[in-house]
Amino acid sequence: MNPEPARPLSESGELRYGADGNGLVWGYFFTPGGAAKPVEQGGLLERLSTVAEKEPGSFFWLHFLTSAASERWIRGNLDLPGSFLDSLHEEAGSTRLEQEDRSLVAVIYDVLFDFTFDPACVSTVVLCITPQLVVSARLKPLRSVDRLRAAVRGGHVFRSSTELLAHLMRDQANVLVDIVRRSTARVNAIEDQLLDNRISTNRRDMGSLRRVLVRFQRLLAPEPAALFRLLNKPPEWIGGEDLQDLRQAAEEFSAAVTDSTALAERVKLLQEEVASLINEQTGRTLFILTIVTVLALPINLIAGLFGMNVGGIPFGNQPHGFLVIVGTMIALTSVVAWLALGRRKT
Repeated sequence: MNPEPARPLSESGELRYGADGNGLVWGYFFTPGGAAKPVEQGGLLERLSTVAEKEPGSFFWLHFLTSAASERWIRGNLDLPGSFLDSLHEEAGSTRLEQEDRSLVAVIYDVLFDFTFDPACVSTVVLCITPQLVVSARLKPLRSVDRLRAAVRGGHVFRSSTELLAHLMRDQANVLVDIVRRSTARVNAIEDQLLDNRISTNRRDMGSLRRVLVRFQRLLAPEPAALFRLLNKPPEWIGGEDLQDLRQAAEEFSAAVTDSTALAERVKLLQEEVASLINEQTGRTLFILTIVTVLALPINLIAGLFGMNVGGIPFGNQPHGFLVIVGTMIALTSVVAWLALGRRKT
């Protein structure tokens, strides 16, 4: 199959979003000890085939928009594992990181660039890492990937493709820490309002926060475990410094997941407290309605009896009959009130 030519770049030398018909969003070339350079216009495929021989220690990072065109170009021009190609159009259940031949294949969950505490604002990025090439693909703009690109454009030096992966993991952990920090601030505000007995407007916010945190816990918690499994039996081409970076990234991410889990439990306790207060308010309201109904019972009973307009109504011819009836109702109501309230206090 003939390789497809690379598409034009922007005037600054970097590929712009949507400028490449093959789905390439951006590409960078890394050299040992130097900052990354945007991929040049021509000769991309030729450089990919000769970089290992002519420029040891160098590698490429190609980032694609997941589409039929990008999958077709990757299959036709890059020799990547089948699990990576299958992951481009499969819905991943959770984070995974596995070794296949001389490659690492990872499916990583990340939040969208415009994250708004919506449980649906989560998507995946699929990566394939080899000593000379990092290929990533995603369907929607993701915040951690954008942070990694900002570091690359800022001149950060990467010694290997594995360090690039470790940096992405740390960016992912930092994004999660930032979300947990913002969520904690919201929970603190809700807790203050709860202490002031203002609970009517907080149930929806707490439910949304808990859904977000539980979704993160379910999708992101397997990632540190996958990293630690990889570190126990790493590929031979990963150096000692890279292993240390991966271990540090795994520990940071594990701590971030633990913080999100603790915050989710705190939100759960607040929800239970709110439910308890609402039940208490409901019970108090029902008790008041019951007392009112009981106190009105003698009045309704006597009014019903004397309102039948039949013969033989007591005190019908007595000048003080109305006062007698009113006194009787007051006495009966007092007795009922004592039975309902007096015994409850004792």
